[in-house]
Amino acid sequence: MMNQTLSPASASLVARGMAHARHLGPGVLVSAMVAAAAAFLSGHYGAPVMLFALLLGMALNFLSDDGKCKPGIEFSSREVLRLGVALLGLRLTVAQMAALGWKPVAMVVLIVVVTIALSVAAARLLGFNKLFGLLTGGATAICGASAALALAAALPAHPQKERATLFTVIGVSALSTLAMIAYPMIARVFGLEPQAAGIFLGGTIHDVAQVVGAGYSMSRETGDAATVVKLMRVAMLLPVILCAAMVARAQGAQPGQARPPLLPWFAVGFFALACLNSTGVVPQAVQQAGNDASRWCLVIAISALGMKTRLKELAAVGIKPVALMVGETVFLAALVLLLLRWM
Repeated sequence: MMNQTLSPASASLVARGMAHARHLGPGVLVSAMVAAAAAFLSGHYGAPVMLFALLLGMALNFLSDDGKCKPGIEFSSREVLRLGVALLGLRLTVAQMAALGWKPVAMVVLIVVVTIALSVAAARLLGFNKLFGLLTGGATAICGASAALALAAALPAHPQKERATLFTVIGVSALSTLAMIAYPMIARVFGLEPQAAGIFLGGTIHDVAQVVGAGYSMSRETGDAATVVKLMRVAMLLPVILCAAMVARAQGAQPGQARPPLLPWFAVGFFALACLNSTGVVPQAVQQAGNDASRWCLVIAISALGMKTRLKELAAVGIKPVALMVGETVFLAALVLLLLRWM
């Protein structure tokens, strides 16, 4: 029947598409099921959804060893991840960043640059690859697990990259949850005004959800300021991804692989969607749908990454990476408090 209604070329294209779907379908489906289970548990117990996705994924890591699920799991951990990063652009508008004036913008640029630079230097001192410092520093300075996944997608291939990515996601998720509880108390101890408290929370807590929770637990004004500052940090994801892509390009390709592009397609998509969103033509419903789609893509991707990792591999990292991430988090909080005195 298909051959009677389609031209030979179209029928061949459809057949190839269906074969491709059958090839990837089982792995993508199981990744999506793990993501749905993680979202359910997160909604009922209040823990970060990324953390649940990682743990559930690692419990099913046997699926990625071989068999029908492996290609789809690989696809989810790479391409679905990149789509989720591109859709993050729908969270941003230029008007949001302009609303607080130039000082918070300058502060965000400064804290991101200084935190990442310090992280790279500290990683080298501790005996790690500088790219691990870029990964953990970017996750700490920008937007937690989302930044870790985005940077991992842009960094060059490395035997330890996936383990480093998963460790970073676990670390920033745990530290962000602790910060959501502790940082509002720190803001009160320092007697910060509502807007200053929002700048502190938005400039220090890693993940967007925890920033929103901490900010609005204090006041509406604090929550609004915290959210806008946090989105400014998210906007820094693009230049940092471009720097990571240039590092990957400078290092060259692995044998048998094409040279990495100077501008990854997901970085271009992120920038294009942010520009489009700034025009005001994107309806609120479309923005919300894009944000939801981005969140689901990232959770599906981290579920797939979890299925590609064994818990004993993460347990073998030692105390130094933990110390690095805790040190980055403490440094960021101290730096923002110091800069607030200038503002």
